[in-house]
Amino acid sequence: MFSNNRLVTTLYMLLLQASRRALAPAAFSTTRPSAASLSALSRFSSQPQNHHRRPKEAGRNFAFLPSKTALPVSITNNPSPATNQTNGFSTMTELDSNDDATTIADYPTEMSEAERYLFDLNGFLIVRNVLTPEEVAACHAAIDGHMDDAIPRSDPTLRNAVEGSPMYGSGPPRLDLGGIFEWGELESRVFKKILAHPRLVPLFHGLLGKGYRLDHIPFVLMNNMGGEGFQLHGGTVDCTSGEYNSNLAYTCHNGSIRSNLLGCNVMLVDHNPGDGGFCVVPGSHKSNFKMPEGMVNGLAHNEYITQPATKAGDVVLFSEGTVHGAMGWTSEEQRRCALYRFAPATMAYGRSYFQGDGGAENGTVWPSKFYDGLNEAQRAVLEPPYANRLDRPNIREDGSVEITQRSERKRQHDKDVFKTKYF
Repeated sequence: MFSNNRLVTTLYMLLLQASRRALAPAAFSTTRPSAASLSALSRFSSQPQNHHRRPKEAGRNFAFLPSKTALPVSITNNPSPATNQTNGFSTMTELDSNDDATTIADYPTEMSEAERYLFDLNGFLIVRNVLTPEEVAACHAAIDGHMDDAIPRSDPTLRNAVEGSPMYGSGPPRLDLGGIFEWGELESRVFKKILAHPRLVPLFHGLLGKGYRLDHIPFVLMNNMGGEGFQLHGGTVDCTSGEYNSNLAYTCHNGSIRSNLLGCNVMLVDHNPGDGGFCVVPGSHKSNFKMPEGMVNGLAHNEYITQPATKAGDVVLFSEGTVHGAMGWTSEEQRRCALYRFAPATMAYGRSYFQGDGGAENGTVWPSKFYDGLNEAQRAVLEPPYANRLDRPNIREDGSVEITQRSERKRQHDKDVFKTKYF
């Protein structure tokens, strides 16, 4: 009897897994899971200035235990050329405590032709359903616990838009909340998961190459109703000065896309049409001229400025070479999104990676709390800028990490010549 029950249970789990894969949402699907409705996560308020209001509880507590998965690390003396193709995610990823059926195999294994086309066409890409409703809830709970640390951009020198423009809103300043990687393993876990999320890794490889790295310290930006956005900025050709900006360069050569700096907006609330928030000028990463007068403030040619509609849990990837900004926030629900920036292995815009624990052999590059609870793949993304062939850890297609390096003879030659490990 026991063996028959076990067989039935096994068959049921196999059918359940197959049905989940068959019903998995496509990369560009606008449908959302019906379970765990995000309405329970809403932060509605008739008093926009009250940004400390907590969301209503959904009748359950979401606990996220730190991952104990140890991803294997290997060494290769013959690193393959950088490519924008990835294939073969096939092993188990770290498991959420409330979703033990999710594996890396449930995610796309490479950047698709459609994703490549749309990013090259528009300069940004919407990736649907990256975070689950439970993960979004965990992010909100963590943010709520640290709201007293949010800093408003009230000083006139910190305002990001011209009064009276669509970006200005009705006046309340934006709120910036740092420290999201330093709240402990429980509260920071979902935020850190973005570093090497199996849905995003193939896209990071396709847009930045192997060995991609975190370039800025991530933070949460928030707006109450009427809150200020941000005038248009950026551009491979600067949208204001018209000068070429190599720091934000975008290239596509022989099918290989590279963006020198990639923005990653993790949306934690719905951004419905007309709500405001992140906006972009599609295709402006290929522009050769500065913007006409009035456009950076949304006072002219605003029909060419797009506010993408997104849901909580979606991620917007955008080249910093694509002109972007934020419209004033009009929704009663407090706007919340986590902003990351990533760069190729050898590129750096920010310099926050100098703020670690010093130059000791085991010293950290970023603040030491960044590393709490990370697996090897996530730690690899915190490496400073240097070439892949100089012992850089790369995330492989199966989610493990390999160290790419030159031959032992060449490494010894450098030590003999330069009296140091690296030239």
